[in-house]
Amino acid sequence: MSLTDIKFIASDMDGTLLDENGQLNSEFFAVFEQLDQKNIRFAAASGRQYYSLRDTFEPIKDRMIFIAENGTLVMHQDRELYCCTIANESIKTIISQAREIADAHIVLCGKRSAYIETQDPQALEEISHYYHRCQTVNDLLSVEDEFIKVAICHFNGTQEHVFPKMNTQFGDSHQVVVSAKIWLDIMNINASKGAAIKHLQKTLGFNHQQTMSFGDYLNDLEMLEESYYSYAMDNAHDRVKQIAKFRAPSNLENGVIKILKQLL
Repeated sequence: MSLTDIKFIASDMDGTLLDENGQLNSEFFAVFEQLDQKNIRFAAASGRQYYSLRDTFEPIKDRMIFIAENGTLVMHQDRELYCCTIANESIKTIISQAREIADAHIVLCGKRSAYIETQDPQALEEISHYYHRCQTVNDLLSVEDEFIKVAICHFNGTQEHVFPKMNTQFGDSHQVVVSAKIWLDIMNINASKGAAIKHLQKTLGFNHQQTMSFGDYLNDLEMLEESYYSYAMDNAHDRVKQIAKFRAPSNLENGVIKILKQLL
């Protein structure tokens, strides 16, 4: 394999491109410049909000593609390339059911902003890492926006305490995915990072064999399946390692950057 085979690279953020503190290694920017010189597009593909991603990549934000909110919103130069929304009636039902889960903190994700009701200090700090444009409201059901996702944070683990109920209620009609140990996302049934990449393949003129991606968790599975050069991080969930064709060093070892530097 050489980079002459690659036209598009997508990387997950938390647990993949970012370190254990959620920070981007400054060495990435030099790697990006080399990719850009070879006309290889790079996308950050994350459950994070678009505005959070844009801030992280501030120096090069107008030269990147952002696959935000687990693929429900794709942006380039502040222009929407793709979006997959949830009907308002579904949003009301999802929020009503999520409110019944003890110790669950709900983030309603709209195109313009994220919205929360919680006042819990620990939850507010956690949410601030991923949602840089966020409003506190009295009632999530009264918010007006176009909605792309409902995220639920549970500090005791979403796979154990949130997924069973929400998947039973909405698994047949929506995409219900554990995106991190303490996060779960509910989206349009057709939404995923993979669906977003498939759209970009059609509209930007590259194919499955020219696509490379890196991921570590369950919300990365579809993205890896849409990429011929699919990399699981060494710290990845076991299911991710089963799906991916290749292995990268862990995020603690700057695995994504190491693989790209080898190719360059």
